[in-house]
Amino acid sequence: MNAPGSSILGPPLGEPVEVAPEGTTWDRVRKDLTSYGTALIYARLQNLQPKLPKGDDLRKLLGRDWSRYLDLAHPDVRNRYAASRVLLKYAAGAVLRGDPDGLELAYVPTGRPYLRGCDQIDISLSHTEDLILVGLTTRGLIGVDAERTDRQMYGSGLGRHVCTPYELVTLAALPEEQRNASLVRLWTLKEAYSKAIGQGMQFRFTEFGFGPDGKPVRVQRPDGTTGSGDEWAFRTFVLDSGYCVSAAVYDAGFGTVLDTDITTMLDQDCVEAINTALDAEPG
Repeated sequence: MNAPGSSILGPPLGEPVEVAPEGTTWDRVRKDLTSYGTALIYARLQNLQPKLPKGDDLRKLLGRDWSRYLDLAHPDVRNRYAASRVLLKYAAGAVLRGDPDGLELAYVPTGRPYLRGCDQIDISLSHTEDLILVGLTTRGLIGVDAERTDRQMYGSGLGRHVCTPYELVTLAALPEEQRNASLVRLWTLKEAYSKAIGQGMQFRFTEFGFGPDGKPVRVQRPDGTTGSGDEWAFRTFVLDSGYCVSAAVYDAGFGTVLDTDITTMLDQDCVEAINTALDAEPG
């Protein structure tokens, strides 16, 4: 599948970096964000779990996500939810050089997450089985998604619900042994793009598509004609652990941001509003 150095469009993007809450790999993440304007980060749930805080410490780190966490009945779903938010906050804290506990994760009405007060950095996350994936960008918008490459999708009837007519024809023309992996790739690309534009599953997957692997990737209309330009970058990576990871990055034209310190990333209007509120409090 697509890899850095292949014939691609849009802004450059480095390979996903495996991290731990504590470790030197965060230096690589900060370097990617400075060099590319984007960083992809992943961790295994089995490696994150021993590092997850407990009780009040977890509640403090999750912040407003604590009530969502409590609403999840299944322990495995709870663990993945907590781990994904914890990894996201550690990642943002590392690149912003700030305290993860002090970062507040909020959501737009469609459910898209963002870091309150840090509008110069966009975020996205995905988790499946034991993989937690986080995307960060200072270029504009980002969406990420991950799925196991061996998840059985093709032949189950799912294709006609998530593919455009052009994609169905393209998949059918592939050797049989390649069809399922190709459908998984398309699924993760569509999820990533939908997350980037803030639509999630509200945008019908049969209404937009992507071309075959190995060629420059653009959004396509149902008939296979081009629907986006080089302001978008789409990449798909296959991890050694057997996961297909896709990212969609929209370049708003601001270029890369060299300084990602939280003191310069905070939205100035937000800072002024907070300072005004604090000054107005009775002493």
